Amino acid sequence: MTEPLPLQHPRLPGLGRSDFVVSPGNAVALAMIDGWQNWPSGKLLLTGPRGSGKTHLAHIWAQAAGARMIAARDLTDQIAPELAHSPVVVEDVDRIGDRSAEEGLFHLHNLMRENGHPLLMTGAPGVAGWALTLPDLRSRIQGAQSATLDLPDDGLLTALLAKSFGERQLNVPPNVLSYLVRHMDRSFETARRVVDDLDRQSLLERRAITVRMAREVLDNLPPDAS
Repeated sequence: MTEPLPLQHPRLPGLGRSDFVVSPGNAVALAMIDGWQNWPSGKLLLTGPRGSGKTHLAHIWAQAAGARMIAARDLTDQIAPELAHSPVVVEDVDRIGDRSAEEGLFHLHNLMRENGHPLLMTGAPGVAGWALTLPDLRSRIQGAQSATLDLPDDGLLTALLAKSFGERQLNVPPNVLSYLVRHMDRSFETARRVVDDLDRQSLLERRAITVRMAREVLDNLPPDAS
């Protein structure tokens, strides 16, 4: 007889305002997102390393402002006019990687200003090093007010893990949380991956999450997730 697949633990949405865990490393950025109606020239540049929470903050703002979201690499001159009728989030501008997408972002930037709608752009730290080929686009991005996120510290990472496990109705002992914080890469992205993997492993083995299980999961993370 075939062994039935384990049921998944219930999972609550993780990108709302109530899901965001505030810490000294992200409090200023959150305050600037909350104050979006006062952004100079109606735009903000949100930067931070991969896994620092940029996407979460972008979703919080999109919900508050009624904004549409698009990856920078997907922009074109043709779709910019349609987007410019409402607030917009453009994600990963540092990875735009295409001249036509740059022209689309430049066009969108100007239309958003003309139409009086706010624009949020995200990317990695070090805007001066972004590989943008349009000088006018580069100057407009570098001239935007910016907010920077840091990677989570021990306290924030512990709170994030506890919250993520709680969303799945998993009771994880403090010693497991401490082990994870000491040994995992400190990023929101890795935290989500670790919780996913431990949840799955716990269901497969039909036992509680332990330090040994946490060690095994961390040892088996792919290089780009640790």
